[in-house]
Amino acid sequence: MNDTVLVLSIASAIVAGTPILLAALGEIITERSGVMNLGVEGMMLVGGVVGFWAGVNTGSLTLALFLGGMAGVALALVHAVLAVSLRVDQTVSGLSLVIVGGGLSAFLGSSGDPSLLQSPNGLDVNPLFPQSLRDLPAVGPIVFGHDIVVYLAMLATVGAAYFLYRTPSGLSLRAVGEDPAAADAAGLNVVRIRYLATAVGGLGAGVGGAYLTLAVLGTWQNGVTAGLGWIAVALVILAGWRPGLALLGAYVFGGLRGLSFTLQLAEVDVPSDFLAMIPFVAAFIVVVAVSANPKRARRVAAPAALAQPYSREAR
Repeated sequence: MNDTVLVLSIASAIVAGTPILLAALGEIITERSGVMNLGVEGMMLVGGVVGFWAGVNTGSLTLALFLGGMAGVALALVHAVLAVSLRVDQTVSGLSLVIVGGGLSAFLGSSGDPSLLQSPNGLDVNPLFPQSLRDLPAVGPIVFGHDIVVYLAMLATVGAAYFLYRTPSGLSLRAVGEDPAAADAAGLNVVRIRYLATAVGGLGAGVGGAYLTLAVLGTWQNGVTAGLGWIAVALVILAGWRPGLALLGAYVFGGLRGLSFTLQLAEVDVPSDFLAMIPFVAAFIVVVAVSANPKRARRVAAPAALAQPYSREAR
């Protein structure tokens, strides 16, 4: 029963959706503060190459994820300086991170002898629970068949939702994203909150990229994210900036990305390029459908001050 196409496909979708979920959670926190960072793809690439390098050279999953996350934070802070302090157009700044992240990751991945392009994965990422639980019918592979990062991502979803809606700090973050002038007048440090939120976004993207290269794919190739960062950005909109819906959406997109695996198991022959296109087409259709319906658009309304630079002097 655990070898059926349905069970294996659901289990695979959860794993494939975890990098998207981590990146989307970070972007939700960032955008809730009013900062739009479109550089998720670039931060995932840098986090992926640094994390894979750390895995090859240290054999430590914890250290590899930490360094991958810090690489994402470093790139995110560049965006924070440009968008928050210098008040550069946030769309332009975010897109520049994609270019910088792509070029930097390709350079780092191709450097060294041997380069990461020829290096085998230095880590075995094993399931958290014992074999007896993983062998349970149906629920074994789906619920108990994953490594610790999958479960930590689920806990991070709960933590992000609790932080945003149940804590004073989360209320402050959302206040800055809705009306930074009023938040500033109330005594909140808008610049500091936006910097911290942007750094959290970089952390999520960097860890997501590292997990992608270390556990999901087990290899490094130039452009290895293949658009996952853009899916994460679209998912933030589709989820209405809510972590719980982001988790569900990430697993759906993970399943769409794993269609080739599913159809291969079902012995259905479909061109791989067509299958790789499906997640992006699905994201485009859903975004258009949501935007075209005024009631749905109001339910998923973005933070009022999203992508708007704030200057205390102009208050």
